[in-house]
Amino acid sequence: MRDMCRSKVKMNIICGVILASGFELLSQSTTQPPPPQSTQVEIREPRSTEGGADARSTYLLGPDDQIVIHALNVPDLSEKALRLDLNGDIKMPMIGRIHAAGLTAEELEAELTKRLKFYLEEPEVAVSVAEFRSQPVSVIGEVGTPGVHQVQGRKTLIEILSLAGGLRPDAGSSVRITRRLDQGRIPLPGATDDPTGKFSIAEVDLKSLLEAKSPEKNIVICPHDVISVPHAEVVYVLGEVGKAGPVVLTEGHSMSVLEAVSSSGGVLRTAATANAKILRPSEGGRRRTEVPVDLKKILKGQADDLPLLAGDILFVPGSNSKRATTRAIEAALQVGILAGTYGAIR
Repeated sequence: MRDMCRSKVKMNIICGVILASGFELLSQSTTQPPPPQSTQVEIREPRSTEGGADARSTYLLGPDDQIVIHALNVPDLSEKALRLDLNGDIKMPMIGRIHAAGLTAEELEAELTKRLKFYLEEPEVAVSVAEFRSQPVSVIGEVGTPGVHQVQGRKTLIEILSLAGGLRPDAGSSVRITRRLDQGRIPLPGATDDPTGKFSIAEVDLKSLLEAKSPEKNIVICPHDVISVPHAEVVYVLGEVGKAGPVVLTEGHSMSVLEAVSSSGGVLRTAATANAKILRPSEGGRRRTEVPVDLKKILKGQADDLPLLAGDILFVPGSNSKRATTRAIEAALQVGILAGTYGAIR
């Protein structure tokens, strides 16, 4: 009996200990704070101050461009503005030197992510271009805003001319493109190398290009190209015409006498049309060659319409007798007006 009592006591003690331990564990589980939850921070790439949204995937980085890197949980790299050196390289802590020239922002992101995987399990990196400086195109001549423009992505000739403010009214009929040979020759028929062997030069007819008659000439412009739009060739019409002055040769390099006179407002009644003349510049000299023009016969269809070349001066003299007659008619009209007015007042 005593042994049975002792065993019951031992069993009661063991059960009590087990129950006490269970209550202690239960109380710890209810009071212990939940484990911290991991938070994810979304990296939002700030918009570049220049260029469109496609610049990240199309613009090729180059020397003197400035970029900003955004790396989550990497304070040594994040929000740091970096400028590509003359070799197109950037140098950063942890990563070292990277040749970024020739890469887009997206391609550079991929390269940075690859290198950061040595330190982070899933690195999050974004790259934005803060300053575009490595792909200049010079547009000079008769455009709205001549100067140096930065190419951001793939741009054609028409797009570059639009960025430069479009063509001025006195722009010539063609545009010249000059390209460094290390960029390749210009892919146009008639493109030639300059005498130094360093540049490729081509001319594009603007009228056929703008009228979409030659869309294949709307080529992609490369960095460091020079686009020049010359001043239009002109002829000058002076003397007894409605509007004396220069006339732009919009249809090539010549126009006829009648076309020039028509563009100048026609001849006046005081013109001596039979004594008109063309003053044509001579080669290598300051003097001009005089070409007689019987504008009276041309207007009547009794003589051929003569061509005018760039730089020609068409002079239509006045007739003294016609001037005297015109003055007499004008005086008579003035007297009649005064008499009618005076009579009406009386």
